[in-house]
Amino acid sequence: MESIQATAGGMPVIILREGTKESKGREAQRNNFMAAKLIADMVKSCLGPRGMDKMLVDTLGDVTITNDGATILKEMDVQHPAAKMMVEVAKSVDNEVGDGTTSSVILAGALLEKAEELVNKDVHPSVIVDGYTAAAEHALSLLQRIAVKVDTNDKDLLRKIAQTSMYSKLVSDDSPMLAQIVVDASKQISESSSDGKTLKVDLDNIKVEKKAGASIHDTKLIKGIVLDKEVVHSGMPKKIEGAKIALINSALEIEKTEMSAEIRINDPKQMQMFLEEENRMLKSMVEKIKNVGANVLLCQKGIDDLAQHYLAKEGILAVRRVKESDMSKLAKATGARLVNNLDDLTSKDLGSANLVEERKVETDKWVFIEGCKNPKAVTILVRGGSQRVVDEADRSLHDALMVIKDVLEKPAIVAGGGAPEAYIANELRHWSSNLEGRSQLAVHKFADALDTIPLALAVNAGMDPIDTMTSLRSKQSKGSKWTGVDVRNTVVADMYKQDVLEPLAVKEQIIKSATEAATMLLRIDDVIASSKSKMPAGPPGGGMGGMGGMGGMGGMGGMGGMGGMDME
Repeated sequence: MESIQATAGGMPVIILREGTKESKGREAQRNNFMAAKLIADMVKSCLGPRGMDKMLVDTLGDVTITNDGATILKEMDVQHPAAKMMVEVAKSVDNEVGDGTTSSVILAGALLEKAEELVNKDVHPSVIVDGYTAAAEHALSLLQRIAVKVDTNDKDLLRKIAQTSMYSKLVSDDSPMLAQIVVDASKQISESSSDGKTLKVDLDNIKVEKKAGASIHDTKLIKGIVLDKEVVHSGMPKKIEGAKIALINSALEIEKTEMSAEIRINDPKQMQMFLEEENRMLKSMVEKIKNVGANVLLCQKGIDDLAQHYLAKEGILAVRRVKESDMSKLAKATGARLVNNLDDLTSKDLGSANLVEERKVETDKWVFIEGCKNPKAVTILVRGGSQRVVDEADRSLHDALMVIKDVLEKPAIVAGGGAPEAYIANELRHWSSNLEGRSQLAVHKFADALDTIPLALAVNAGMDPIDTMTSLRSKQSKGSKWTGVDVRNTVVADMYKQDVLEPLAVKEQIIKSATEAATMLLRIDDVIASSKSKMPAGPPGGGMGGMGGMGGMGGMGGMGGMGGMDME
């Protein structure tokens, strides 16, 4: 569409600069809906325990195999602006609740698909937006009503919730064991908030270390911290039981002067004295550490060779250049205090652990600090047959940890397997008949969109979609609200009895995010894309002219050439 409009006098009026593309009205909407639906279709096949995985290969040829919606969308280089919004939905759900990313994108896509049907029947987008907003509010109140309260001390129940999150991942075979680890780790680091009613879970205190080799079965929860460093000096003990740990974040070295200083020495004896003085300073540092009673020293900065030698003589195990984030975790795990200045070190500052030991993990040597009394920071050491498996296990653990965090912080759950969606869809249909005007249509479409979740679950499991949905609806309308699609046994069944449980927080977030994204895209009726500044090479306006963002890419073939730089 040209941005040059002729006025009454026949004179062209140019409003937008040359090369700007504008698409208006229906065309713009159709374009956006299309892009959003494509994104939803892309992840639709990943939903549920029978979902397929995607293999993503980036420009460097690195391979990621995953079925985590957020990861897939993050790794893809999405160009279309409407599609980017769908990616943002996935990201926000991932940050907020950690699970349900795929569902939220599918739901947003479905909402737009249903809206398009109404738009084609000349229903104004504002009407649809109002209907959707009302439907979402009603849906959230229904969720609140059917949610089941949880006792956060019921570890068995928590394990089932974590397991549900992992059923749909590559690691589902090992989910019972991994779920146990997730629950133990989360419970270990959770702290009561000031009023003592709610729990606070800071997942930064769970360190996940990954190492390919062995199998997922060898994944362990370590009540303490694993450092991917080795002991600095070969003469030091490799294993210390009943460790007393000093955490120091200054260097065990002789400090260089700030200004460039010059020391003039005109006698060999002076040289000797100078060196001996350095030695003595380092030795006194080490003695200070020994006198406090420490037998393990973890240092954030460097340790001088000579200091290492003295430490080794005293039988102190030392690790240098530990990351700052690990230092704070170590402080939480061992109860030690981070000391900036060696002179301040007292025996009160020491932390304790049953065992500090250097172990070989595959080809690397790592230091394990474990058996802390009541660690507020722990490590999960993830193992797996290959790097891809370990990476995917790590992503699954992230989702499961987030899910447990959600439940501990907001103790209410619903069943999974598309049951709550089907229930809400049914209720919304009844509710919409009380509404007047066209928004009734929108609420109806909202219900249809919710049904796409159980539908996608069924399709991915190879079940017949029509039979499944009719059977699901009839059971739901008879009042069994936890009826959902049991994908593992490919039947419609009571999901609560099957122990397929999800946090209320996740379901709420899915509905909120999807509705917001859909209504936002619905409101757009004009897309104005300005072109890039001209490249000197090639004919002007060449290239692909992609989304209008590719204007003057010359013969560089738009996307291939610089398209990749479009992302943030």
